[in-house]
Amino acid sequence: MKFPGARLPLGCIAVFLVCFSPNVLGQNARMTGMVPKSTTRAPIDATKIQPYTNGMILQLHPTASMSTGASSLFIGNAATTATGGTIFGLNTVPTFSGAFAPENSPNAGQTFPFIMLGKDPTAGGTTTIPAKATEVSWQLLNADGSVFMNVPFTTTFDDVFTDSPNFANALIYDSSPTAATQFADAVQRAEFFNVTKSTWHTKLGGPTIVNKVTIQVPYFVNVQTSNGVVQARSYFTGTASDGSTFVLMLNVLFNQLFDNQVVNDINAGNFTTNALNMEWYPNTFLFSLNQNNPNTPGGCCVLGFHTYFLDGAIPQDRWLMVYASYISPGIFGGGFQDVTGLSHEISETFNDPFVNNPTPSWEFPGQPSGSTVCQANLETGDPVEVLSTATVAISLTEGTKTLTFHPQTEALLQWFEMGATSNAVDGAFSYPDETAITAPAKPCGT
Repeated sequence: MKFPGARLPLGCIAVFLVCFSPNVLGQNARMTGMVPKSTTRAPIDATKIQPYTNGMILQLHPTASMSTGASSLFIGNAATTATGGTIFGLNTVPTFSGAFAPENSPNAGQTFPFIMLGKDPTAGGTTTIPAKATEVSWQLLNADGSVFMNVPFTTTFDDVFTDSPNFANALIYDSSPTAATQFADAVQRAEFFNVTKSTWHTKLGGPTIVNKVTIQVPYFVNVQTSNGVVQARSYFTGTASDGSTFVLMLNVLFNQLFDNQVVNDINAGNFTTNALNMEWYPNTFLFSLNQNNPNTPGGCCVLGFHTYFLDGAIPQDRWLMVYASYISPGIFGGGFQDVTGLSHEISETFNDPFVNNPTPSWEFPGQPSGSTVCQANLETGDPVEVLSTATVAISLTEGTKTLTFHPQTEALLQWFEMGATSNAVDGAFSYPDETAITAPAKPCGT
């Protein structure tokens, strides 16, 4: 299906959240006091995306929260679609469904359904989902329209992403003791280790780089606020310890550019409903509008998000989408670097592909008693990203080259179930670092 009006001509122009308190920000940003948090981005109707043009007034939207309803889904295995999905009425990736009843929460006795990527764990067999990526580079403009800087998605970034544990079947995990597998599959197998067949895997094929684009970014944009239209800075830059440029970008502008490029790639046939589609960026982190001073960043920084695009067809087409940024070392704490954001979003897509798997409301780990810093969704990366050590170091060797990657540890389904014990691999509540979280989630406010 072609979607009109969303073309973004070359040169014509949430979610993983980290907060910071900036020093004075000029053209060269400096970040301190990084505290990882998360946000989400609601599903996007591809038929309603408008092309970005200079002078467009961007609309502020409240931070999206995870819907706990399932009214848009037909849960079950009544039929399969042409692309192998198991939800009647959808043309999308293969999925399986299940449910759990929490043990220790105000919702005890209530059933929480979920939908995940792949086939039923008890059926066995390997499901391979194509991974397709567009690599985005930036051309940042000065206020007068001249070029300030080009920020490319480099060959180094490409090699790190494509050779990472997210796609390499290179490690034996204790959740997959008989076959080397990929990171997200190892996490998912850990969740279902004691009920699944040994042959069960959900893997990503590729990845295939389907497009490489350079997008221009204006110095200022117009944003509609409750107090009227304001002119706001759209980006700031800084230098990481490895010499790479990082870009802080206004989230409402980024979302517009992201949506336009997704629709371009759908129209071109690059992104497909049977795949996990991704846009990869060079050290690109998002901030919200500072309405008191639009020339300095507001809350920062989103490192990635996952969502899906849909249309009005019957059956409905759904394109799974991930935004992930390469992360140079030293920008953030907690071990966040290289593929941390990418692994976070891929694993969350495996566990919550349509961003609406509900859970009992849970507290973030480490909060004081009675805390209301809570969520109520099956976003498996979010509980861990607040920890002082949220990643694991995994070294892989290809030929004479050895690279060390830092994917993020994930909370397992059993953590959200709030039971005293876990039936995951080794009785764990997190994986692959089973020591990251050693007890189940606490109900919100306890």
